[in-house]
Amino acid sequence: MGMIRNAAVAAAGILALSACTTNPYTGERQVSKAATYGGGAAAVCGLVGAIDSSKHARNAALGCGLVGAGVGAYMDVQEAKLREQLQGSGVQVMREGDNLRLIMPGNITFQTDSYNLRPDFYSVLNSVGQVLSKYADTTLRVTGHTDNTGGQQHNQNLSERRAGSVADYLVTRQVERSRMLVQGMGFNQPIADNSSEQGRAQNRRVELYIIPKTI
Repeated sequence: MGMIRNAAVAAAGILALSACTTNPYTGERQVSKAATYGGGAAAVCGLVGAIDSSKHARNAALGCGLVGAGVGAYMDVQEAKLREQLQGSGVQVMREGDNLRLIMPGNITFQTDSYNLRPDFYSVLNSVGQVLSKYADTTLRVTGHTDNTGGQQHNQNLSERRAGSVADYLVTRQVERSRMLVQGMGFNQPIADNSSEQGRAQNRRVELYIIPKTI
């Protein structure tokens, strides 16, 4: 019984730490409501992994946490880990309901008019891949965007190839390609004014949407 009690305490402690998110602008730690509400269920589910260290048991515990703690809590943990891993990287992490959106600016991902990843961006994608491969109960939408400089077809092709480059690299980090929808939007979905260089720089980006699977 002592082993079980210790495992329960450890599981609850791990979840409590995971439930805290970091505000990327203030650096303050804050507790997620969704993770708090699901804490009891996830702690109990964590006993599966504590008693049996096999890969099967760890996956079962993770799935149990998704069901017991709820989708919101499952995404809270991913959000917290992504914010921690990507702090200072230039990648913006946004929460939209139960979905997450990573905005990867073109100035840190690609050279001008190229779809080859910058070598210094590999470490950032390594961090993203580490989280995505662990939390596999999500689907991923990788979308490329450009500014309006140049022709429409050229920008469409460039946006598709840039999204494909990000997706291809994530596959090398054990993120299954079957989870991904890869697409390019050219310059059709700007997030800033293309009439200024600052606006065009914001529009040149790859976005990664992380969407929880329905159960």
